[in-house]
Amino acid sequence: MDDYKIIITVSGADKIGIVAAVANILAKYKVNIEDIKQTLMQGHFVMFMLCDIKEASVNFKDLKNALIEEGNKMETEIWVQKKGIFEKMHTV
Repeated sequence: MDDYKIIITVSGADKIGIVAAVANILAKYKVNIEDIKQTLMQGHFVMFMLCDIKEASVNFKDLKNALIEEGNKMETEIWVQKKGIFEKMHTV
């Protein structure tokens, strides 16, 4: 069910540890990574993750805030959206 699916987008200068930092937070809060895509474009790191929060130990808002806080520490932008909203925003 899509009610428990979220999309995480990470963007910033490429540096060691971005994937690990995000994955560690997701593991800490029992969030399952279902799919991950990443690329490097002229030194700029971009990653998309599809995750399931059905078994998460925190609510969506607290997870989102934890990820954004981690992004700030890494000087990286992190956006977290529910999958249904993400799809509606990207449908023309």
